[in-house]
Amino acid sequence: MDFYFRTAPAALRPRASFSSLCALLLALGATTTDALAQVGTVTNLKQAFEAAWLRQPEAASNDLYRQAAQGRKVAAQSWTAEPPSLEVSAKSDRLNRNDGSREYEVGVAVPLWLPGERSRSLALAEAEAGAVDSRAAAAQWRLAGNLREAWWGLHRARIEVGLARARQESAAQLGRDVARRVAAGELAKSDQHQADGALAAAQAELAVSQASLTQAEQALRTLTAEAPATGLPDAAETAMAPLPDDTEPAPNHPALRELSDRVLMAERARDLTGARQRANPELTLATTRDRGGYGERYGQTVTLGLRFPLGSSGANQAKLAAAGAELVEAQTQLSLERQRLAGELAGAGARLAAAQTVAEAATRRAALARETRGFIEKSFRVGEADLPSRLRVELEANEAERQATLARLHVNQAISALNQALGLLPQ
Repeated sequence: MDFYFRTAPAALRPRASFSSLCALLLALGATTTDALAQVGTVTNLKQAFEAAWLRQPEAASNDLYRQAAQGRKVAAQSWTAEPPSLEVSAKSDRLNRNDGSREYEVGVAVPLWLPGERSRSLALAEAEAGAVDSRAAAAQWRLAGNLREAWWGLHRARIEVGLARARQESAAQLGRDVARRVAAGELAKSDQHQADGALAAAQAELAVSQASLTQAEQALRTLTAEAPATGLPDAAETAMAPLPDDTEPAPNHPALRELSDRVLMAERARDLTGARQRANPELTLATTRDRGGYGERYGQTVTLGLRFPLGSSGANQAKLAAAGAELVEAQTQLSLERQRLAGELAGAGARLAAAQTVAEAATRRAALARETRGFIEKSFRVGEADLPSRLRVELEANEAERQATLARLHVNQAISALNQALGLLPQ
């Protein structure tokens, strides 16, 4: 991106200190932009989204979360609540009497499911597996919102730079016209000062807009780790589906899906807590081989035992209350999010309609302002219009052009906001 100043006559040049400051700011912005261009570029919104998603922690951990959910599902499908444990023990009187007393025992302890625990554990594992994808989809949707904001913020910054550069060129041209007429004795020295001040203001505006552009490029690069291309398309996103009359968010909206799965997991967790009123019982099968002393034959016995822990009413009540609280919290969040999305969807639709109306009016105003400026420029050059009128019309034309350009950008922004409210990702 190149930046330059047209050289005005010596009488029209601003003070050296101000010009040097503006040149320094522009040079810094250009240097930063060139450095970013060497990293890599994104050329459209979909490509930017794909690059940004690869850098998100949810994308990096999604497969591991899916493996964890699958592991819990496999564990819930097993025949025992926990893996069996092997018990081995030996008794001997070798350290005291040493009469030859020996006893060896080998057994297996098998934790058993409580009534209803296995089916409810499996239901919870299935709910957790389903929530993995909805969690990733919600993260993508939130990322899309941040990316759309940065994307159109960059477009606005570039538009501001272009408009500021056009204003500077126009102010420089005006300065040349004024200098010519001052030299001919047609205008006073104060008119030259006004033109000189207009050029200085345009230079300052360009420097400030260039700094804002650098910040906008950095904001997008923070998300994508790539620099935006020099000529990004400013076309709107793919047309969205017609809005429903009731402006209710769709049930498959990523945010609603995530919270719905969270509610389902809370329900399943509460049911599982209700089934776990006590610790799991254990079935023990052991064999013992022993003798009383030297010279005696070994005897062998088999032991079958059942360990059945007793429950605690206080502990169970606390677990059930905590599970119920999580369920109520998830249900409340789902209800509030549905209401918020409905309001956001209605607001986005109204914003788009207003932006389209404003864009039409701003386009008409800009066309009229350009035509008026052409009339005044011709009149000023032949001496039929004074400088204040020329400056006023020039300012009005620049502002009208700025508003028309930004109005078209606001329409594209409104379409993106509506797609975001509908839960759509960049396409």
